[in-house]
Amino acid sequence: MMQLPARFPRLTALLAGFVAATGFEPLKLWPVTLACFALLLWLIEGAPTRRAAFTRGWLFGLGHFTLGLNWIAHAFTFQDAMPHWFGYGAVVLLSLYLAAYPGLATLGAWWLSQILPSRLREGPGVGRAHRARNNLPLILLFAATWLISEYLRALVFTGFAWNPLGVTLLPTGITIAATLIGTYGVSALAILAAGAIFLVIKRQFVPAAAIAVPLCALAIWGQLTQAPPTPAGAPLIRVVQPNIGQDEKYSPELEEAHFRTLAALSGQPRPAPRLIFWPEAAIPAYLDMEPQWRARLASLLGPGDLLMTGATKVYFKQVEKDGVITNALAGAANSLFIVSPQAQLLGRYDKAHLVPYGEYLPMRALLQPIGLSRLVPGDADFWPGPGPQSLTLPATLGRPQLSMGVQICYEIIFSGQVIDAKNRPAFLFNPSNDAWFGSWGPVQHLAQARLRAIEEGMPIIRSTPTGVSAVIDARGHVQRALGLHRAGYLEGALPPALPPTLFAHLGNWASILFMALLAGLAIAIRRVKG
Repeated sequence: MMQLPARFPRLTALLAGFVAATGFEPLKLWPVTLACFALLLWLIEGAPTRRAAFTRGWLFGLGHFTLGLNWIAHAFTFQDAMPHWFGYGAVVLLSLYLAAYPGLATLGAWWLSQILPSRLREGPGVGRAHRARNNLPLILLFAATWLISEYLRALVFTGFAWNPLGVTLLPTGITIAATLIGTYGVSALAILAAGAIFLVIKRQFVPAAAIAVPLCALAIWGQLTQAPPTPAGAPLIRVVQPNIGQDEKYSPELEEAHFRTLAALSGQPRPAPRLIFWPEAAIPAYLDMEPQWRARLASLLGPGDLLMTGATKVYFKQVEKDGVITNALAGAANSLFIVSPQAQLLGRYDKAHLVPYGEYLPMRALLQPIGLSRLVPGDADFWPGPGPQSLTLPATLGRPQLSMGVQICYEIIFSGQVIDAKNRPAFLFNPSNDAWFGSWGPVQHLAQARLRAIEEGMPIIRSTPTGVSAVIDARGHVQRALGLHRAGYLEGALPPALPPTLFAHLGNWASILFMALLAGLAIAIRRVKG
């Protein structure tokens, strides 16, 4: 039986984690990712101590996140308040922290695989011999611990849910399982798929087949399942991508040119009403305070049109200095406004899940004096909104009344946190600004939005300044898209939603229940085979 070189397990773990990140967008080498996780299982099995089990997982995670999150460094090139080279350090520092979650997953799987035999059977040494014959319980336990590690990564310290492992399976169709067990459950399926490879290498063909057959059935189901056709008379939509780069976005000299670009891409009013979508922070205006800006936007709209645009909502506080009371900027909200042809604001959504160090600076009193700043320009931090809401789009000129959910940019990556379950919308709008994030970040962001569509059975509209803007149907298929650094628009009919999925009803409890099932199967196999 093959053995790993005893002197190099740490280096092997680090390199395997680095290569495993090639399964994400834009490379999409998902078989390589599964092979790397099969190697990680081998490393877990061979770990002599708890410390070794954690260290191997942590090093794997360090390599994994350092490559997968390389796009973060690009964001620092747009912030002159901090040195641009600090972006590369930020990637490494973040990866040092995030790697703890794979480390905890490998530690948990190793430790549980050690204690289960001794508690369920008698006799010294039986557990080690049994593990040599059957590695299926270890794989099931690792799938369970990986699932819970990703769930915790999305919660702790406001959460960072970027690039769940399950997103690499989008090309296979297995992600259809997200309708039942959510994204974190699909990540566990990716571990099981890697486990099947591991079992084949170990010549344990029967348990390998026990994993592979259900996964192949899921893949076939996912490939064959299509979203329902768009019905006649569905609302018309127009998604605008102006190709305005981050280096130009906040230039006062280019403000008028940017508006003309957005206006031209929005098209001329038509007899049929349209829903027009502009990106996050598309205009430099405080729409609730500047009626002239509302009038400019309304002039672009036909009688039944509605414009959904990103802008900033600001809040002021009164301050007294030398006996004079003045208004000072207290905070802001990253908002989405609905503008009517009558220049009225019909609704507003404020982003709830803000980006730390991007939209607000944690521990500002400590970090600002040493030269750190948030990446979005401005002196005041953004304030979070109340969370998922459905905004009403009124009926007009034959278009029925609709409700629209909104998730601004980063928010869309958080599984189970995007829909107002008590007022389920007809679709989700995800205005975003991915111009910060080089060539890797935007396509990774789109892939995660596709998972939200699958989980919830909900079409998603994405409008971004520089790409990737897209129309995603309720099965997660990209119907239409505008690639990176292209100016243009997407036009057509709004895809229909599906009935609420099991995941839509249960949320991440569905993933937790699947984790419990995996752990229970591992225990049951040990009892039967022991």
